[in-house]
Amino acid sequence: MSNLDSNIFGKKKFSDLLKEIYDNQKKKEQQITALIGELKPLINDIGDATLIVPLIKEYMELGIKNDEQLVKMATIVQRAIASNKSEEEGFGMTEEEKAQLLNEVKNFNSKG
Repeated sequence: MSNLDSNIFGKKKFSDLLKEIYDNQKKKEQQITALIGELKPLINDIGDATLIVPLIKEYMELGIKNDEQLVKMATIVQRAIASNKSEEEGFGMTEEEKAQLLNEVKNFNSKG
C-alpha cells in the first residue's frame, strides 16, 4: 500500500487522486439528487419535461466525463508506479503510455 503514498506530481499523492475521484462522485450524486428534487415541481406536463430533462441529462454527462478523466489518470499513474518498481528509467512506461498520460493531463486541465 506504500504505492498509494507515492507523489505523482507536486505534493499530490496517488491516494489523494483516488480520494478526489471518490469525493467528486459523492458530491455529484448529491448535486444531481438536489437538482432533480428542485426541478421535479416545475414539471407539470410533457412540454415541461421535454425542456427540463435534457438539462439534467447534460449535467450528468458532464460529471461523468470529468470522472472518466480522473479515473484514466489514476489508471495510468497506477501502471507507472507498478512499472517504476521494476524499472527506474523512463518511469517504466512505453512512449505511447507517456503520450497518453500527457494527453489526459492536458484534457483534464483544459476542462477544469
